[in-house]
Amino acid sequence: MGDPIAEGQRLHPTYFPLALVLLAFNLISAGLFIATIHHPVYDDGFNIFDVHNYAVNGLSHSALLAQRNPPGPTSFVWMAAAVRLLGGDELRDARIGALFSWLLLGIGVFLGARFSRYPELWYGALIALLVFPHAVEGAAEVLTEGPALFFAVIGALAWTEFADRADLRAATLITGILGCVFMGLAVTCRQYNIALLPAAAVVACLQFRAKVWDSGEKWRWASGALFSLALSALPVLLLVMAWKGIASPGMESGTSYNMMYKAGAGLNIIRPVIAALYAAFYLFPFTFPLMLRPKSAHRVRILAIAAAAGLAAGFWSDSLIQPGPLNTVLNVAARFSHGPEILFGLLVAVAICNLISLGVALWERRSFLISSSPVAFAFFVIVFFVFEQFGVGGNIPFYDRYVIQLAPFIGIVAFALLPSLSKVRLSIFAAMSVVSHVMLWRYAFSS
Repeated sequence: MGDPIAEGQRLHPTYFPLALVLLAFNLISAGLFIATIHHPVYDDGFNIFDVHNYAVNGLSHSALLAQRNPPGPTSFVWMAAAVRLLGGDELRDARIGALFSWLLLGIGVFLGARFSRYPELWYGALIALLVFPHAVEGAAEVLTEGPALFFAVIGALAWTEFADRADLRAATLITGILGCVFMGLAVTCRQYNIALLPAAAVVACLQFRAKVWDSGEKWRWASGALFSLALSALPVLLLVMAWKGIASPGMESGTSYNMMYKAGAGLNIIRPVIAALYAAFYLFPFTFPLMLRPKSAHRVRILAIAAAAGLAAGFWSDSLIQPGPLNTVLNVAARFSHGPEILFGLLVAVAICNLISLGVALWERRSFLISSSPVAFAFFVIVFFVFEQFGVGGNIPFYDRYVIQLAPFIGIVAFALLPSLSKVRLSIFAAMSVVSHVMLWRYAFSS
């Protein structure tokens, strides 16, 4: 079977124009929202507290200990820097800081992809991120996703380029170091990004074993990789030392929200199941029509497994359904007896059917998965994101907004396996983008 990337580049020379148009629309929409809507919406009221804290006190130990919200401090510090630099309305300036991170993300991908062996995959990653339902919200509100995604995606791009090169010139080493430092900073923006670090280590191991090395280069490259990976852990270790944990002291103790929410390290059995389901939901629109491709010999077994998963999900829907757009859709079915449970079960069955088909496709092209650093990295980020949920203690729900951190990596896997931009796929992306803009502008009609 041919290389899917090479096939996609023959059929579609570049995804660059689509990515550029989507970025422009998102930035314009978010910019207009910031210019016209001056009251706090969604999580603005909660997050502006920590932005104000860092804008006034800087990045000090006392400011770190005073942080109220569960994400790491770096995104709040980023928006606080915008507040101090612009010196106007605090809410507006913090939003501008968030918007600026999305602009830098787009510029970084467009520039970095030019020097990558796989530019189309990174354009695909950007497309998937920009049409994600929460993308425009993340660009226009005081949310931590923008800076987190900037560091995560640019770090991943730089690291996979380092991993792909079997030499240790100064430029290559600097690329690897930059990638790892950025990924470490992404973890200090949102702790769920810790999945980036083991994924980076696995990709390094795969490339170490797979590449043909010149004399002496193998161990020099390995030393550079280990040094870079050690640097990626440094920002995380500094944050853990300051907080004496992975979450802020206020979230660990529950005092941040009057004992309503607590967060920290712990053991959680149900959360990985929820994370896997929601990742599967969002994999479906990006990888359709992959589920139609399995051979007839496998189709019956796939349908049987998917049906069983759907029945189980419908039965335990109360524990599995989380806040977000999917929950809103399910509430529409509440007018019918057991409507939400039935609809949720059907959606889970479709998502699992697609997920199994995706797994089969990845297995059939496993040599391609191993040889392509961006695809391998994206795959392992998704896997580790699900498994890290075992260690998430506390009682904060798994909002489906959290899956936006996987969106660029879902995009890489999707465009690697399905490079063609058919009318059906473009229609799906257009619909998702419309939903993203509607989710933001609904706040224009609420006080």
